Amino acid sequence: MYEHLVVFRFNEQYKPGTGEQLVQTLLALKDSIPGIVGLTAGMNETEETENINGYTLGLRVTFSDQEALRRYGPHPAHQQFVELLEGIIENVVVVDYPVF
Repeated sequence: MYEHLVVFRFNEQYKPGTGEQLVQTLLALKDSIPGIVGLTAGMNETEETENINGYTLGLRVTFSDQEALRRYGPHPAHQQFVELLEGIIENVVVVDYPVF
């Protein structure tokens, strides 16, 4: 299996309330993209405010294997989510690693 971790930082164009739509869109990917065996997403609620650096949306996806992870990026459902980020994203951090 492979883990795909992502955190998103938004710019000043981001509007409050948009986060819930983004989270719901991410959660729907689990039923839309083959090879996803687990998926969680949510808005950051940490109390460690000195460490968040403005990252407010988190995503964790567990894939059945590395090939499923590779198919995820270009999948139309994922690309629809990416389109929602246009104009509101400042930075994204991605970490992918095999699960042992």
